[in-house]
Amino acid sequence: MTTDVAREFEAPGFSFENCRRNAQLVKTGFVPPKMIKTGTTICGIIYKDGVILGADTRATEGPIVADKNCEKIHYLAKNMYCCGAGTAADTEMTTQMIASNLELHRLNTGRTVPVVVANTMLKQFLFRYQGYISAALVLGGVDNTGPYIYCIYPHGSTDKLPYATMGSGSLAAMSVFESRWKPDMSEEEGKKLVRDAIAAGVFNDLGSGSNIDLCVIRKDATEYLRTYEEANKKGTRSLAYDFKPGTTAVLQSKSFKVDVTDTVVRHLVPEGLESMDTA
Repeated sequence: MTTDVAREFEAPGFSFENCRRNAQLVKTGFVPPKMIKTGTTICGIIYKDGVILGADTRATEGPIVADKNCEKIHYLAKNMYCCGAGTAADTEMTTQMIASNLELHRLNTGRTVPVVVANTMLKQFLFRYQGYISAALVLGGVDNTGPYIYCIYPHGSTDKLPYATMGSGSLAAMSVFESRWKPDMSEEEGKKLVRDAIAAGVFNDLGSGSNIDLCVIRKDATEYLRTYEEANKKGTRSLAYDFKPGTTAVLQSKSFKVDVTDTVVRHLVPEGLESMDTA
């Protein structure tokens, strides 16, 4: 068994080894991958007793609605949830990995995990990939020090805010928050405000739609309100579109007899093949 005495460590700091390679690839005609436009409206607010998160349920593939009831509020721990915007696979896998690490942290420390721990884990993970993981997150939770809302961007920067929105419908949702949010809101007032903010994104952004999901996080309990409201209810038929046979009138008809003789059959059938016996 050999002992690793003189191990070589990489130099600390940033590495720019691929800069020349990337410049040469672009110069020679390499076409870099294009960004995929995604659509979502997610938001979160701090109210009197905790945190309320909200999200729409439309998942898109370019101009196509891929899923009308997508779940965008992800579980991290009992006292915190996270809304995801961007690529569905990236947000799902990122939150699942952080959720497992938070559970290990809880088992190791034996106490409720602070929300800032999840924020640090998420920002360090996303910063490592420099924005190539398309996950824009709104983290909300309540710990022993109070309620928190964090806005986490794909490249790893974060904001600590009393209310936050992200996604393609974030501007419409933010206009609702900026005009109506106030400190120490009641739970019912907070639910209505988050509902209205998500509805503003649903009705003003093509990438957002379908239903509205809410998640209310209090210090002692969490309530996930799946399909809190159907913003776009499916219409019902007001008329019957079944017509009886013969409803459409026949304006003109013409019939004629086709005489298929053996000569015609031999002419149509290639040599070497036998004609079908129709007798």
